Amino acid sequence: MGNNDVQYGIDQLVEKLFTWKEKRIAMVTNDAAKTSSGISSRMALVNNGYNITKLFSPEHGITIQGEDGVAQQNATDILTGLPVISLYGEKLAPTEEDLQDIDIVLFDIPDIGCRFYTYLWTMTHVMEACATFKKKLIILDRPNPIGASLEKAEGPMLDETNCSSFLGRWSIPVKHGCTLGELANYFAAIKLSGLELEIINLKNYQRHYTAAYDFSFVPTSPAITDIQTAMFYPGMGLLEGVNVDEGRGTETPIRVFGAPWKLMEDLQKELQEKLPAVKVKGVRYRAQAGMYKNEWCNGVELSVENEGLFSALETGIIVLQTLYKLYPEQLTERLYKTNINPSGKKHLDLLLGAKDAFAGIQTGKVFVTDLKNEWINTMNNYLLY
Repeated sequence: MGNNDVQYGIDQLVEKLFTWKEKRIAMVTNDAAKTSSGISSRMALVNNGYNITKLFSPEHGITIQGEDGVAQQNATDILTGLPVISLYGEKLAPTEEDLQDIDIVLFDIPDIGCRFYTYLWTMTHVMEACATFKKKLIILDRPNPIGASLEKAEGPMLDETNCSSFLGRWSIPVKHGCTLGELANYFAAIKLSGLELEIINLKNYQRHYTAAYDFSFVPTSPAITDIQTAMFYPGMGLLEGVNVDEGRGTETPIRVFGAPWKLMEDLQKELQEKLPAVKVKGVRYRAQAGMYKNEWCNGVELSVENEGLFSALETGIIVLQTLYKLYPEQLTERLYKTNINPSGKKHLDLLLGAKDAFAGIQTGKVFVTDLKNEWINTMNNYLLY
């Protein structure tokens, strides 16, 4: 279905063979990073004579198989034999020692367009390290798979004072509508100084393109298995913050959710009325992970019916508020323990970027703000497409 005219940053490097290819290069990457023809980015560069001497990997590891929130160890890359330094273990950024024998850092990791998807924040830690230790950073840009229309950005903006974390360090919307190259441009200007940054742009790319139509989608982590899941994630990812199973380990993670509570016919009926752009199907399934592992859950499965009308964050908030309305006794906040938040506290606040988020769900607070004009004005000078 894809339109093969879209060329990624990595494709330009393979096509042109830049003069710096013999310098000592470190690459921040993972198995989801491929050329537009489906070849592993790091292999494509090694095979074309780029002198890559070490790799850095984000959350989920170089193989993208690591479970959500689980620390990843340093490793040796099976594909290239190169050492892999984990940036989701004891540290989140390269150290001076990691970079002392490096001239250039390349960053090539696909994003899914959601603020609390952590690859973006790994990029910011790498940016800071490169600025501090005076290394050139080259970002190989990639499409935003759920579309880069700033008109469709969804907020709230992150409350940096109360909710800054590795799920959202700096203030951008939950669904940001940018490429990582554009966000890097923006952060380099407002959050960092002295970074030597180069972005290798996409070719033949337009902001409204999504992976559903214009280029292919490669799963980016165990739960983000397809484009529909990526589209839902900026809203349905919020379920991590409450005691509802979000379908990890099932065939439709994030799009299916439930709990061992009483039957969910009312949930299916009510959600279908409130979500005109979404098809809501009642399901009963056995949880594969998390707090209800191996228990039977009653719940629903969601799919996008009308992409033009679909709003991810609004869907997630409506789901949470409806769960609270129907199950006020059962629904509670969940401690979601991760490598970067070992206590698991305030996970919903960190995801939504808003203080006292669960109380807001209970009282019907309006979280989904129309911020498109503010965000378009903010990003105007940093857009690449």
